[in-house]
Amino acid sequence: MTPDNTSRTTLTSAASMRALAHPTRLRLLGLLREHGPQTAAQLGDVIDEAPGTISYHLGKLASTGLIEPAATQSSDHRERWWQATSALTSWEPDQVLDDPDKRAASSALQKSIAQINAARFSEHVDAMPALPREWVAAGTSGDRTLHLTVEELGQLRSELEELAERWQATSAAHTSTSDDTKPVVLVYQAFRRP
Repeated sequence: MTPDNTSRTTLTSAASMRALAHPTRLRLLGLLREHGPQTAAQLGDVIDEAPGTISYHLGKLASTGLIEPAATQSSDHRERWWQATSALTSWEPDQVLDDPDKRAASSALQKSIAQINAARFSEHVDAMPALPREWVAAGTSGDRTLHLTVEELGQLRSELEELAERWQATSAAHTSTSDDTKPVVLVYQAFRRP
């Protein structure tokens, strides 16, 4: 079972941000959210890590409340199954600016997420020749430099989040057995250039 598409975990401690900042843990959480409950062995096959290493990272994620034990999905009751506790993780970077430990943890987490997103996009670019032409044509990537007030940037953020939530609801309405849907990555950013 995957979490409700609107459920959210809000990170407030430096420890939880540091725990999630590890690239392997980010990938594990993403896999559990996308595919539902899995074992360390199943996740290790995807990530190409030993089950013991995966179990260690799963324990770290569990200690932050981002994942939890799941009901056994097979007849082998010795297997330990894990599931994500929510569909989304968030934190407010402006709320950590006055705490050096939280600020450093938030920065590490943001940089890890950026690296994963860059790697995903690079994989997509490499895979384009093998993808159906209509999927390549339907995708998009772009950037613009805008001149906005802080209020306008806040409004843009709200509108982007509303748009992402609307499409998340559309995604959730599809059944996992639908032949015409495929996983689509949505990444958006809007920030003041230093």
